[in-house]
Amino acid sequence: MQNFSWMLASRILAAVFSLIYLAIITRTLGVSGFGRFALITGAAQLLSNLLAFQTWQIIIQYGVNHIENDDETRLSRLYRSAVLLDAISVVIGIAAGALILHLFAEALGMKPTLARATLIFNIIMLLAMRSTPLGILRLRDRFSLAAAADSTLPSLRLFGAIVVTFVHPSLQGYLIAWAIAELLSAAAHWYAVHRIGDFGLLFRNGRNVSKVFADNPGISRYAWTSNFSQSLYVSAKQIPLFLAGGLTGTAAAGAFSLASQLARSLTMVAQLVSRAAFPEIVRAVRKQGLGGLGGMIWQSLRTATAVSIVVFLIAVLLGGFVLEAVGGVQFASTYYILLWLTAAACVDLATVTFEPSIMAAHRAHLAFMAKLAATAMMIGAALFLEPIMGANGVAAAVLVNSGCTAILLGMILAYLVRRGTADPKPMIAN
Repeated sequence: MQNFSWMLASRILAAVFSLIYLAIITRTLGVSGFGRFALITGAAQLLSNLLAFQTWQIIIQYGVNHIENDDETRLSRLYRSAVLLDAISVVIGIAAGALILHLFAEALGMKPTLARATLIFNIIMLLAMRSTPLGILRLRDRFSLAAAADSTLPSLRLFGAIVVTFVHPSLQGYLIAWAIAELLSAAAHWYAVHRIGDFGLLFRNGRNVSKVFADNPGISRYAWTSNFSQSLYVSAKQIPLFLAGGLTGTAAAGAFSLASQLARSLTMVAQLVSRAAFPEIVRAVRKQGLGGLGGMIWQSLRTATAVSIVVFLIAVLLGGFVLEAVGGVQFASTYYILLWLTAAACVDLATVTFEPSIMAAHRAHLAFMAKLAATAMMIGAALFLEPIMGANGVAAAVLVNSGCTAILLGMILAYLVRRGTADPKPMIAN
């Protein structure tokens, strides 16, 4: 709860600021212009996360043991290997992004200028990855500093949006402001790592990075499965935007994006709970196994479900007003899209502890398979429903994805808790 409170404070600030800068951009660029902006930033986020390793999870999963043993040498090697993975992700991500845009930009409805802007923004997003410093801060339970660093991104975006509106209100101007905000936010995260004294560990000890595999049994498999799982998660959140844009045009993409941004605030709460709880779940699983977490998981499910019901009712009552207040009258038609996406976010919130519990039990591959199946169901549902319901059909497919993910993860977790099959505490070689 302490970890969550710091992250929540940061995200509340981000939510308030995002409503303001979204209102500025939508009213300046209009529905179609905002649709192009959403496609560029969404494609860049998708491409930058598609191949990026979840180094923050790796650092927490294996760093806990090194901190308990007061082993700075192995911890340093772990940090250094995480940075190396980030560097590899940058190189592969730039190449993959260029190839994907070259082959599929036209199919996605992107003209050459739009595709070029997406590639440039994607490169900046890759260079501004913050997973490793976030993992270090969370491993050290310095969630207050992590929250302060996280707050720089929405603050800089708001400042940039205001400046661009007065100086050069254009799509290119807002993209430049977003790019600068990403780079400065990454710098703030690394400065926070410097403040806690862990930045020096990257250079002092553990120079033989290849020993990280012996230091941390199973790390290679965990890194790949967590990477694929997160890639699927990001894809499942971004693919509906491209389906809406590709099937119904940039104006529909803009309307869909605004509704998605508002509904995503609930998904964000689910992510916050998951990230705040993950270090504690890892420690608990190491001490008592996953079988001992059944009571906590059931209690969190009941509480989160009650909260989700209340929030969905609020969306029903106030959703239309918020859409008009942020985007203007032209966005009022997206009310039902917002309800579909909000329902999906509520399902994600209700089942928030499922995936981190499975990940902590070294069963990331099972979570990946569940998400893969759910993503396939979403794409199939979107292609089936869009001709019938338009953009609302794509939004309904997002709910199908969340529902399938919740059911499959719940079945996996129930089996693991019943059997108590969590991996034992990893043995670290002397």
